[in-house]
Amino acid sequence: MNAPTTLSDRAIPVDVPQLSVDLLTHRLDGARFLPSPNHDQRPDPADISLLVVHAISLPPDQFGGHWIDDLFLNRLDPQAHPYFATIHSRRVSAHACIFRDGAITQYVPFDRRAWHAGESVFEGRSRCNDFSIGIELEGCDTQPFSEVQYASLIAATRALLPRYPAITPRRITGHSDIAPGRKTDPGPHFDWARFRASLPIS
Repeated sequence: MNAPTTLSDRAIPVDVPQLSVDLLTHRLDGARFLPSPNHDQRPDPADISLLVVHAISLPPDQFGGHWIDDLFLNRLDPQAHPYFATIHSRRVSAHACIFRDGAITQYVPFDRRAWHAGESVFEGRSRCNDFSIGIELEGCDTQPFSEVQYASLIAATRALLPRYPAITPRRITGHSDIAPGRKTDPGPHFDWARFRASLPIS
């Protein structure tokens, strides 16, 4: 059974009107930070030029609890749900996840390579983990995302673009776009038009 999720668990308010990225730590100010061991050095630390939007739900199509944290921290209990037995040994991470209540948890500093994209290609270039930032939304292919998730994603993206100027609005994509046939997230319910309309024109 999933544990209840509260805002106090992640120490960030639902309404996130403005965020910034700390210049030294490469972390979102105000976001909860849980360091994942699943990261390494980028081949070119100066090349951070793509933002990938993902969606994740654990168990599938269910929300709440600590399971996403547990997956990225290598502590997912394989006996807690039948699905977990199939994925608990995977070593994966995202830079951050935005939960249904709009709360943000960061797992990997943005200047490090998180293990989120897998086998992937963007505009002819493979190994997207090398040069991308990955943000997960707690969600799935069958349900809309929450209003506060859009607000937090927009705020986080607005913070990232000036800090990593090689990421332009045109270099923001979905996991399904860089891994077609293998991945479907963020899925058909993600409102790309709404999200892109909130970003600076470039």
